[in-house]
Parts: sequence; structure tokens; C-alpha cells
Amino acid sequence: MSDWYSEVDFVPRRDLVLRRGDSGDEVRALQQRLNAAGFSLTVDGQFGPLTEQAVRAFQKRSGLVVDGLAGPKTEAVLDEARQEDSDQHGHRPNPRPADDRLLGQRDLEWAADELKVPVAAVMAVNEVESRGSGFFSNGRPAILFERHIMARRLRHHGIDPAPYVASAPDLVNTSPGGYAGGVREYERLERAQQIHHDSALESASWGLFQIMGFHWQHLEYDSARHYVECMHRGERAHLDAFVRFIQKDTVLLSSLRHQQWDRFARRYNGPAYARNRYDLKMAQAFERHRHGLDESGMLA
Repeated sequence: MSDWYSEVDFVPRRDLVLRRGDSGDEVRALQQRLNAAGFSLTVDGQFGPLTEQAVRAFQKRSGLVVDGLAGPKTEAVLDEARQEDSDQHGHRPNPRPADDRLLGQRDLEWAADELKVPVAAVMAVNEVESRGSGFFSNGRPAILFERHIMARRLRHHGIDPAPYVASAPDLVNTSPGGYAGGVREYERLERAQQIHHDSALESASWGLFQIMGFHWQHLEYDSARHYVECMHRGERAHLDAFVRFIQKDTVLLSSLRHQQWDRFARRYNGPAYARNRYDLKMAQAFERHRHGLDESGMLA
């Protein structure tokens, strides 16, 4: 494994997502909201094939990723549709187009074409390996600041990290940790930028796929600042970084093309892959999405 890659040990964070096989009050509420958006589901609290089909159809007409999963993005657009329905005095409108910063099905089809892999393979990786949302609630790109990477990047830039390990161990350290979580990671990032601006940007993972800033040169961005500017543009830019990341690693690319999920997960996630069963989750997601797509990669 090359040095540029070996610093990654990625564990994605996922929000609550409803999917086929789930049951209960949350599913019942989802079915009611889908019916309010124009579907005719039996409200039984069982997330079966008909509910999944309705979710996929709603996602397609809303410009979202068409994965059949009812996560925060789908729920948010359903909420918008319900609010608009109320505002229109009972006349059901089509849902508004999704936020243009959000990932859509066409984006995943583009990525599949770039990587020469099945669309279902990209959808499986997006489902399991992404955060689910590339932005925090305040509109800033999702990040996680890594203090042990900061120590390495300072050294890379010719700066002795030792004084900062002593004075700011939550920002510069020889071991991972010190996380504030969520939007509070920006407080750590901004303090780290006062030590050394570019090292700080390079020491955070960014966006939907949480790719570390120090990869900027290998992925052919102009600078760390340019990479971060791109991460502010939207989830399509996050996907572009992911595509570059895969293209630069022959093991990842070959594994994805042949759906060798254990090999892919070992490379992408590091030691956490087996404990978290990412390989099995991607294999299952691939089969589910493959059956939801026709040979051309469009919705069946």
C-alpha cells in the first residue's frame, strides 16, 4: 500500500435511513407522507417492495439519487412537498427540484461511465461508504479534523510539531482523537489554521466521501485551498473527488469493476472494514440496485 493511501482508516457516519425490511411507526409515517405526495400505499408500517417502489419513483421525479432508501434528503423533499400541498389549499403540486448542491441519479450514472463500472456498483458504494449528506446543517461541507494528520502535515511543511503537541494537543498530536463532532469540527479547523493554514486544510476529511485534504496534489487539484473551494460547490464536486480517488488506485478500481467487495472495503476503509461488515453491506446493496436497474443503467 502506498504512503499516500495508508493514512486512511475511513468509517462513514450515517443518519437514520428507512429501507426495505424495516417496520414500525417511522415506516407508517413515511407511507402517509408518500400518499400525500400522490401515491396509494397501504399504511401498514411495513417497508415492502411497493413502498420501496414508491420511494424510488418519488426520488426520480425529485432529482435525487434513486436508491429506494428513505433518508434525510428524501424526507426533506417530502416535507417540502407536504408544505407546498398545504400552501396550495389541497392541490398537490409536483415536489420542487432537489437542492442543486445535492447528488442526483445522473451524477452517479456519470461516475459509473467515468470508472467503467455498473451504475449499481457506484450506487452500492454511495449507499455504504458515503456520509449520506456532504454538508452540515449550516450549509458548510462536512468535515472531520484529524490531529495526528496535522502533526504529519506540519512536519511535511518543515514545521516542528512538538511545540504544538505540548500547547494544543487537541489540534496536534501523535495519536487520533480530540473530536468535537459535527459543525464544531470547524472550530478545531479554524484554530489549526492559525498554526498553519494549509496543513490544517490538509488534515481534515471533506464532503460526502470524507476524502482527506492532503490528497489534493495526488488527485490533481491546484492546491489544498482549491480542493476545499471545490468541496464548497456541492456533492457533485465531492463525487468528482471520489472518482479521482478511485481512478488513482488500481486496486480500488479493479475491485470495483469486478465487484470484489472484500478487497475494495479493505483498501478503502482500512482495518475497520471487517468489523463493520462494509464488504457484505456493499454486496447486498449492489444486488438490490442491480435488480432495480435495466441493462442501460436507467430505472426499470
